[in-house]
Amino acid sequence: MNTVHAWIAAGYGQAVAAVAVATGISWLMFPFFELANLIMTYLLAIVVIAIRYGRGPSVLAAIVSVAAFDYFFVPPYLTFAVADTQYLLTFAVMLVVGLVISGLTVRVRIQAEAARQREQRTAALYAMSRELAQTGAIDELVAIAARHIGDVFGAEAAVLLPGADGNLRVSRKEGGFPVEPDDLRLSRWVFEHGQPAGLGTATAEAARAVYLPLPGHRGPLGVVSVRPRRRDAFATPEPLRQLETFVNQTALALERARLADEAQDARVRAETERLRNSLLTSVSHDLRTPLAAITGAATTILDSGAHLDQRTQHELLESVRDEAERLNRLVQNLLEMTRLESGALHLRRDWHPLEEVVGAALGRLTKALGTRRVTVNIPPDLPLAAIDDVLIEQVFVNLLDNAVKYTPADSAVRIIATATDRKITVEVADHGPGLPKGEEDRVFEKFYRAAPDGRRGAGLGLAICHGIVKAHGGRIWAQNLPEGGVAFLFTLPLTETPPASVPPDA
Repeated sequence: MNTVHAWIAAGYGQAVAAVAVATGISWLMFPFFELANLIMTYLLAIVVIAIRYGRGPSVLAAIVSVAAFDYFFVPPYLTFAVADTQYLLTFAVMLVVGLVISGLTVRVRIQAEAARQREQRTAALYAMSRELAQTGAIDELVAIAARHIGDVFGAEAAVLLPGADGNLRVSRKEGGFPVEPDDLRLSRWVFEHGQPAGLGTATAEAARAVYLPLPGHRGPLGVVSVRPRRRDAFATPEPLRQLETFVNQTALALERARLADEAQDARVRAETERLRNSLLTSVSHDLRTPLAAITGAATTILDSGAHLDQRTQHELLESVRDEAERLNRLVQNLLEMTRLESGALHLRRDWHPLEEVVGAALGRLTKALGTRRVTVNIPPDLPLAAIDDVLIEQVFVNLLDNAVKYTPADSAVRIIATATDRKITVEVADHGPGLPKGEEDRVFEKFYRAAPDGRRGAGLGLAICHGIVKAHGGRIWAQNLPEGGVAFLFTLPLTETPPASVPPDA
């Protein structure tokens, strides 16, 4: 406050000094120019003081200018007496013109200052909007808004948001805003009524702060409380309107963040429902089919076993075994999928030759492969792989079972393995119809089937392959072959050096 008073006193002193300078210049001009030209120097001094110090000093400069002009340049000189009454009109016009010029200059100065402040606040609003657009977390949005409002309006700011119980709580403070019970009471009123209150408004105008609601589509989202350093900061409507613009921009960002959260929750619920329906549909069908076959074969043996020849009984028993194995694979896939999603899959790595793992998988699917021609091309010098042989065998079983489902009975299947210094690459290719264009990545999603046309399968086999290979540090992908069919390729990293010799049980 003392600084302000000193600046005002300096303004009046500068007004007198400016008139003295104008008098000195006029005194030098007096022998050569008319009195009307001397008046211009005083008007120039008035304009300078009005621009620099405002209305009060400029009015003083106008009055002192008339007095100095009369004293030094109107006969009789060096006295305030006026010999010619026509100079009285000159003095009056000079004073009026000086006051008018002073008022206009001050008004232009005020308008220029207001325009500068608007420009600064518009730039700050743009900067805040840009920061708000780059984040979606409510806590960060509130922090950004409070910081910008505090900086732009030179005030302490607090943002209050409702909690789970509906009560307003301070989410963010800027500038050490001491939120007191009166602040909470006024904020609650603003939140419930959706109208501003406090400093510069018609409601509770004696308050030290202004309280504005954060408008939302379904009602206020919260309240912004701003306590300026000067009580006259919102004496005019313009700053309050600009503050409302900042608050509305903050409300839009909060509304966007909440809508995004609600949309994400809706997507999660929809995806959960879709997966649940897919699981029920697929599992119920794939469980019912082998169980019906097992029940039918067992019932036939029990009811007509004495009348059936040995070959028929053997075929029925093989059907029971095959369907039981199929049921076991389905349950195994469900269990593996559960372990993968829960993070309970633990690898039991050991050094294994890949051809033995492939042989075990082919042995499990001998009957299912039927008359298909399976070609295996694994180099004899292929390095040992540090793998969980049971899980990698499951990968081969699922890939071969997928080929069985989607290829003709007499088609060919090939298995190729190659190695570099860093990885082993395995390819399992068939000569079936291939994958629809653009579906090469989706086939590894849960419950997704490229051709949902009644073929058996729950759509879990390839998803399990993806999880097992990823757990080993490799990757798996699919690509259509130019000659027809599809190739599934996966890699196994070689991060360690295999031992020189392998124990017999490996």
